[in-house]
Amino acid sequence: MSRSHDVREEVRTRYARAAIAVAGGATPTELQDSLQLVDDDCGASCCSDDAVVDEAFGAALYSAEEHGELPADAVAASLGCGNPTAIAALRHGERVLDLGSGGGIDVLLSARRVGETGFAYGVDMTDEMLELARANAAKAGAANVEFLKGTIEDVPLPDRAVDVVISNCVINLSVDKPKVLAEMFRVLVPGGRIGISDVVAEDQLTPDDRAERGSYVGCIAGALSRAEYLAGLTAAGFVDTEVEFTHEAVPGMHGAIIRAAKPAA
Repeated sequence: MSRSHDVREEVRTRYARAAIAVAGGATPTELQDSLQLVDDDCGASCCSDDAVVDEAFGAALYSAEEHGELPADAVAASLGCGNPTAIAALRHGERVLDLGSGGGIDVLLSARRVGETGFAYGVDMTDEMLELARANAAKAGAANVEFLKGTIEDVPLPDRAVDVVISNCVINLSVDKPKVLAEMFRVLVPGGRIGISDVVAEDQLTPDDRAERGSYVGCIAGALSRAEYLAGLTAAGFVDTEVEFTHEAVPGMHGAIIRAAKPAA
């Protein structure tokens, strides 16, 4: 079994457990304990002991008003490092894709922003998260959403299918980040844009430095540096690229906003 396959299965296991815990009524503390069990199971070869979900991640990064718009389980299942719907400047009638949609919080918020004439897709590889997200959509009465099973390296949508791509602390978990960036470019219409929240390292940190600060499944070890992110976006074809640090997750690594556009021509 390849190392990439191992990492993907570790990620799938971690977030499947999160979905099951939330569906079972877990409190935020109980959810963190559940995830820590998965981190501990990874062993020293793939995870460090300090991989945690803390105040730099999760539902606290959304406003009280946004909490009030959503089912409690959608909020509880949030494990992101930002609020991409707040940075994507969504407009009525737009089609939005959320990569790694989890329990559906960003899809449901996007669906409200784009209105009845717009549409919001979510893609996730974890059956348990998809089940939770669909249940949350039903509770919210959201008719303009669809949750699709797939990986963010192979999005199950045709070319030029959406106006905006968002994602919340998921790209750092990918084992093939150039493929993810290429897929974002492929599914966007000309002139489309991305609004991503992710963990990003300061440029001086080596991959080993990042691994010392936290696990891959905990959204730390697999993070790109700022320079790597910008170079990857440019290589994929994006323009107007920017990476803005917003808050420190662990020393030298930050929650960040990533913006870029697909050329209109």
